[in-house]
Amino acid sequence: MTALRAGMLLHLTSAASPQFVRPIFFRLIRVHADWITYYGWIWLDGYQLDAKGDAVARRSLFVQEAGLRVLKSDAPPRS
Repeated sequence: MTALRAGMLLHLTSAASPQFVRPIFFRLIRVHADWITYYGWIWLDGYQLDAKGDAVARRSLFVQEAGLRVLKSDAPPRS
């Protein structure tokens, strides 16, 4: 999997967590790499997006990294 970075657009489905029976789009703010979790699971902070791509809610989510689907990244390259 591609390293997760702020600005990435994710499509979260039940593959990422059972809570996403109805898939959502999520703009990533940060990964909490220092939080202890079960193997293969991570905590993410970001914004849930509506159909137009506008942020509708800020959320912290506990998901399986292998189930994440990265759609694109609008984050500028790091120098």
